[in-house]
Amino acid sequence: MAGLDDGEALKGARMPTRRFEARRNAIIASAVSEINVKGVRGMTLGDVAARLDLVPTGVIYYFKNKEELAAACFLRAIERYDALVAEGVAAGRDDRARLQAFIEAFLTFKRKAHLGEAEEIAILNDARGLNSPAVGEAFVAMFRHARDLLQGPPERPLPRLDRSARTHLLLAEVFWGVAWLQTIDVEDYGRIAHRMGGVLADGILPAGAAWPAFELLPLAAAADPDDPAELFLGAATELINQEGYHGASVERISARLNVSKGAFYHHNATKDELVVACFQRTFQIMWRAIRAAEADGGTGMKVLAQTCVSLVHHQLTGRLPLLRSSALSTVPKSIGDELIREFDRISLRFASMLCDGIADRSVRPVDVYVAAQLVSGMINASADLRYWAEGLATDGAAAHYVRPLFEGLLSPAPAA
Repeated sequence: MAGLDDGEALKGARMPTRRFEARRNAIIASAVSEINVKGVRGMTLGDVAARLDLVPTGVIYYFKNKEELAAACFLRAIERYDALVAEGVAAGRDDRARLQAFIEAFLTFKRKAHLGEAEEIAILNDARGLNSPAVGEAFVAMFRHARDLLQGPPERPLPRLDRSARTHLLLAEVFWGVAWLQTIDVEDYGRIAHRMGGVLADGILPAGAAWPAFELLPLAAAADPDDPAELFLGAATELINQEGYHGASVERISARLNVSKGAFYHHNATKDELVVACFQRTFQIMWRAIRAAEADGGTGMKVLAQTCVSLVHHQLTGRLPLLRSSALSTVPKSIGDELIREFDRISLRFASMLCDGIADRSVRPVDVYVAAQLVSGMINASADLRYWAEGLATDGAAAHYVRPLFEGLLSPAPAA
């Protein structure tokens, strides 16, 4: 034990014991509950300890700081997802069998967690904000493993770029499921697994139908880039997308713009007022896309595709990106409930477009609620697309990322 202090020596001596592991697992479970409500930045060791009737030093005995505890939570979640991926990869020799097995494994796990038969895991929305090399390496390894789910047929395997873009889309849809599965009765999870797997595998475009032709919609409103209100909106949006609601503190927003806290409060009454303004800006852009596509006319499929491609293109090129809807998971209830309702209204409009498409036969018959949620998840995850589809040009996002949701993850790769 040379070189260790007494606390480290004792900790090392007790690590193999059953009691030590049981308490450590209980602390991780408590921290997961805190992270899933408050995010990494909002979680405190005091709150974690209070859930277990411990004092904070009782947690520090097992985890030296909040960051180490949060990393343990995320590593456990990634390990669980990797096990679900392994179930899918082992399920068969073709993509359809692997994909469906993965989706069913995920929904089975979520059902067990809901019923208390399995431990809940941390939502990964703001894991990047932790800046943990161990978490980053584990996620990359899991992502590479997940690429084995989507290989393409032996006679025409998917290129690496398409596998990466589609794997990001698939994992993003699973992560997004945490947000909307709470609206589904747990006894219907098997039914949802079948319908979700069907849309992901075969898309919503009827077999043999052509991808609709349309122009990109101009979504960026004219604004002075030096306007302080625009600058604060941009800084807050970027921070919330990266680190969640609690990560976008007044101090961090001000530091990003190199201004004082006093300057922040000169232009913003409160942080929550700015957060609401960020979400309202995103709503405005999304509704602008929907209304413009509907005004442009065409089939239900064309209207929905034009809306989605334009929004993803804006997310990748716009001066002020869309705020990820998954950031709502850690927004305080006092402001979050109405924001969630607004996102729900947008998802319902996507479902309405799908109904229009089924009626005019431009969309194949699918569960429009499930498909609308998958559309929302695809748009939400486009903020991270550049990290996982290396080499994907912005103008290639429609072909390599958006169309695979509409045509199915099992569809052939686009022509070069």
